[in-house]
Amino acid sequence: MQKKKVLIVIESLVCAGAEKSLISFLSTLDYNRFEVDLQLFKYGGEFEQFLPKEVRLLPPFEYTQFIEKNVIQQFLTLDIPKLKARWGYSMAIRQGQTFHVDKARLYWTHIAPCLPTPEKKYDVAIGYAQGLPTFYVAEKVNASIKMSWVNVSYRLTGINKEFQEKFYANMDHIVTVSDSAYTVFQEVYPQFASKMLVIWDMLDATFIDKLSKVPTETGMSKQVPCLLTIARLNKPQKGYDISLEACKILKERGIAFKWYAIGRGPYKEEMEQFIEANHLQDTFILLGTTSNPYPYIKDCTLYVQTSRHEGYGLSIAEARILNRPVVTTEFDAVYNQMVPEKNGLVVKQDPVAVADAIERLLKDKELYNSIVAYQQQEKKGNQEEIEKFYQLLDVSS
Repeated sequence: MQKKKVLIVIESLVCAGAEKSLISFLSTLDYNRFEVDLQLFKYGGEFEQFLPKEVRLLPPFEYTQFIEKNVIQQFLTLDIPKLKARWGYSMAIRQGQTFHVDKARLYWTHIAPCLPTPEKKYDVAIGYAQGLPTFYVAEKVNASIKMSWVNVSYRLTGINKEFQEKFYANMDHIVTVSDSAYTVFQEVYPQFASKMLVIWDMLDATFIDKLSKVPTETGMSKQVPCLLTIARLNKPQKGYDISLEACKILKERGIAFKWYAIGRGPYKEEMEQFIEANHLQDTFILLGTTSNPYPYIKDCTLYVQTSRHEGYGLSIAEARILNRPVVTTEFDAVYNQMVPEKNGLVVKQDPVAVADAIERLLKDKELYNSIVAYQQQEKKGNQEEIEKFYQLLDVSS
């Protein structure tokens, strides 16, 4: 049987949700059936080390190499098209367009002419996230079948909705990672409903369990309850302001605990200021990023997610795989995997509600143990989602 030639495009392999999902997905793929190339926009991410040996990591774009030079070196190249593209994008960003969806539009507007069209013809090309990966697959790649993954609740409006329509029009399949993400996207682009489907973030439970057992100094003491949150340091989506306020409330109540956060992002400085102002330096601890978050999940007492929006909630799923009770806010897709009072607690997007739920689980050992027992009986991973992907390829052949 001839292998299908597959190209997957994602911005990078930093420690984040879509990137974890992709690594897990690639670890389960049948390489007797697929020949996989992977294209990144940025290299050096923490998860690159976990790429299966069968995956061919393509070299960086010339433009990627260009922008890694300092400003003087860039000018010395005398590469006028790249200099103009870089200058145009930088000036557009400085005019106040700071949201990720705006940055993606401006990047593509200015930088796309500098990006190559691959010589190789693929059977399948996948933009494994909204934004740049989807733009690249839609406009640059020669493939028989094109797919786009939407791993957030993608509420596009105005100029961004208009700009992105042409890229999704060029897709054969649009995959969302939850029912709620499907509903949101369909509301934005009802004309694409016939080529949309749901494939949840693909999880390899064996891979996650194996990595959780890698000897790691997590710093989590058995003497005090340890809470853990894994999310980009982002206020509007990930709700770290809720986490910090909940932490403050719990400390004021005299609860003994430590709360660890894995991630990086634009909210870090503001978080550090709040932590210092409220004397939480020994209570709310920013760990930065790590290539292997799973030992931290295994060692924590509770996993806490305070997001306002999620496409699926991958870290929650990983905590469930490792039998860690969950406290989460009620976001779009939360009931795709949470069973309240069974595998965790779901509360309003409110610091007091989050603090109450954490305190309840720390004090109610019977409830805590019943959640762990329920999780131990839950099905681990979601091989059926991999099978959906295989079926999609077979039908598309």
